[in-house]
Amino acid sequence: MREGEAVLAPPPLIGTGVRQWYVLVLLSLVYAMNIADRYVITTVMESIRLDLKLTDSGVALLTGVALALFYVTIGIPVSALADRFSRRNIISGALLLWSGLTILTGLSSTFGQMLLARIGVGIGESGGTPPSTSMLADYFRPAQRPAALTVYALGSCLGAWIGADVAGRVADLYGWRHAFLALGVPGVVLAALIFLTVREPRRGMMDAPRAAPAAPEAPRLPLWRALAFLLRQRATMHLMMGGAVTALWGWGLMWWTPTYLQRAYGLSAGQAGEILGPMHLIAGSLATVATAVLMTSRFMADPRRVLILMAGVVAVITVPSFFIYWTHDLAVAKLCLWLFVPAMYFYIGPSFGLLQNVVPAQMRATACALTLLMANIANLVIAPQFVGLVSDHVAAGHGADAASLRVALLILAPTGLWAAWHYWAATRNILAEQERAISGEIIA
Repeated sequence: MREGEAVLAPPPLIGTGVRQWYVLVLLSLVYAMNIADRYVITTVMESIRLDLKLTDSGVALLTGVALALFYVTIGIPVSALADRFSRRNIISGALLLWSGLTILTGLSSTFGQMLLARIGVGIGESGGTPPSTSMLADYFRPAQRPAALTVYALGSCLGAWIGADVAGRVADLYGWRHAFLALGVPGVVLAALIFLTVREPRRGMMDAPRAAPAAPEAPRLPLWRALAFLLRQRATMHLMMGGAVTALWGWGLMWWTPTYLQRAYGLSAGQAGEILGPMHLIAGSLATVATAVLMTSRFMADPRRVLILMAGVVAVITVPSFFIYWTHDLAVAKLCLWLFVPAMYFYIGPSFGLLQNVVPAQMRATACALTLLMANIANLVIAPQFVGLVSDHVAAGHGADAASLRVALLILAPTGLWAAWHYWAATRNILAEQERAISGEIIA
């Protein structure tokens, strides 16, 4: 859909909820495919490291940084396109691209081939979440968005289970390369389904009061102006920083946890996946659904209460996240993981939902992309490389092992407290910024 071209009217069923929920389910599956790709690489990372004879920092560069550098740099311009053109087309095309390159990752036989495949996956994945969350904001009204985006976050639980448990079993049975092949084909099918059955809604159509006619689509903004506006919003920036540091803490730790379990307790990739997979699917889903229900309550209509809840949970769960790596008892580590894993999911939906409410309609995809840029630099560049470098440094000449990796993870674990502070700091100005966004006001 190009500038000036007629925008499709919302489907007739959008008011009844059928079309809304259909789109929400499909986009949640796209999110699941995104996360599954991240988790399959961490599940088999130790196998890749041994097969290609890499150090911890080397395998972190190959599996995380290669994807992230292009994901985060391409994400902003792709989000700008999503604020101007058809989000449906961008989502389906991006999914097709990264699914095909996931298959090529499994077919790679050298470091260079896999590096190029992961770069391509990162480019493709940059077109997933920003246009998805922007589109969902035009299928759900402001009061519904935190709950709807929390349901969307269920895709991360499903994807993590697929990438940890299912992919781990495939790797044990057929080798690590086949785990990537098993993820590519479903993504291609899903891309076609989205292109053929999802319609593009009018931007900002759900921002008008229920009884009022839909307002004309808001004017588009240059990318530089959208970024300048966001940088001046204190609560919005604290919200975005809170999400980024939570990703550094939670997803950064989980990036290395399958490898740590394999080294510390002598497990295979499949056995580590059997431990972590159900935690993501069961505990993560329960936490996400419970959060969605909680977000629909009148008590949580005040965004400050949502932020206080997020700050409190992250601060409390920082303690067991530390003891996962401190203990030498697998049973204790499992118990702490059952507490830690749900906390990685509950904040996603509320964060996206609040973000969609504190920025004007014409810059939502850009705001989401900037948030993801910050989060993915944290959890795909800084965290993997930091842990890998510290592990290699501690191991010195004898090679990275469980002990060196444990030290690096223990240093990373306390960053959860830093994330909690940002959520708390965002409570100060969140109401004013939300009101300004909903009213359509943009600061020059």
